[in-house]
Amino acid sequence: MALSKHLLPLIILISCAFSSNAQQTDSSRTGLTDTSKPVILWQQAMIKKKPAGYKPFIVPAAMIAYGLIAIKSPPLLNVNEYFKRKFWSDNPHNTWHGDNYLQFAPAAAVYALNIAGVHGKNNFRDRSMIYFISNIFLNVTVTSVKSLSKEERPDGSSNLSFPSGHTAEAFASAEFLRQEYKDVSGWYGVAGYVTATATGMLRMYNNKHWLSDVIAGAGVGIASTKLAYIVYPAVRKLLFKNSVSHTVVMPYYQNKTGGLSMLYTFH
Repeated sequence: MALSKHLLPLIILISCAFSSNAQQTDSSRTGLTDTSKPVILWQQAMIKKKPAGYKPFIVPAAMIAYGLIAIKSPPLLNVNEYFKRKFWSDNPHNTWHGDNYLQFAPAAAVYALNIAGVHGKNNFRDRSMIYFISNIFLNVTVTSVKSLSKEERPDGSSNLSFPSGHTAEAFASAEFLRQEYKDVSGWYGVAGYVTATATGMLRMYNNKHWLSDVIAGAGVGIASTKLAYIVYPAVRKLLFKNSVSHTVVMPYYQNKTGGLSMLYTFH
C-alpha cells in the first residue's frame, strides 16, 4: 500500500512533536554529569538552572488531549476508521510483532552508545534511575486510563485500547535518548523518534490500536520522561545525598514479562 500517502498526517504530527522538543531550551536538564567531571561544575550547573515551567509539556499535552477528544468526537472517530481501513481492512496481512521489542530500542541505544564510548549527559546510575522513574509515570498512567476508558481495540480482542502502552514506552525511550545525547548530536534524537513512530505504526498495522490511541500514547511517553528529568534531582538528593552508590535498579522486559533488575558494582 502507499504508506507515504496515508501516513503523512501521522508523520507530520510526530515530526512536529520532535521539532518542538528540539527547539526548546535545555530547561529540563538535571545538571547531572558523568562522575568524571569536577563536582564544582555540577554545582554551578544546578545554581544556573532555571525552572522547567509548562512549555516542555505543551506538545505532549496536546497529543493526549487529541486522544481523549477522539473517544467521543465523530469526526475524529472517522479518522480512526480511515486509518484502520488503510492499515488493515483494505490490506489484509499477517501481523508482525517487532513492536514488542522496537519500543525499547531507543533506551537500549543509550546504554549501547555509552559502552561504545559515546558518553551522554548522565552517569550510569543517574540515567538508569531517570528511565526507571519515567517508566513508573507512564505505566501508572497507561494502566489507569486503560481501566477507566475501556475502549475496544480495533480487532475486538479486549477493551484496553486507549492509550497505546507500546507507543508510550517507545516515545518515553525516544525522549530519554534525546535528552541524554542532544548535546552530542541532534541526530540521536531524530533516530529515537523515528523508531518510536515506527512502533506506533506497527500497532496500527497489527490492528491493535486506533490512531488516537497511538497519538495519546506518544504524548504520555514524552511527558513521562520529561517529568522524570525534572523530578530526579530531588529524588537523587533524597536517596543518595552526597554518597556514591554502586547499586542500580533497572526495568526489564523479556518473553512478555516485565520486572526489575539490580546491579551492584564492587570496588
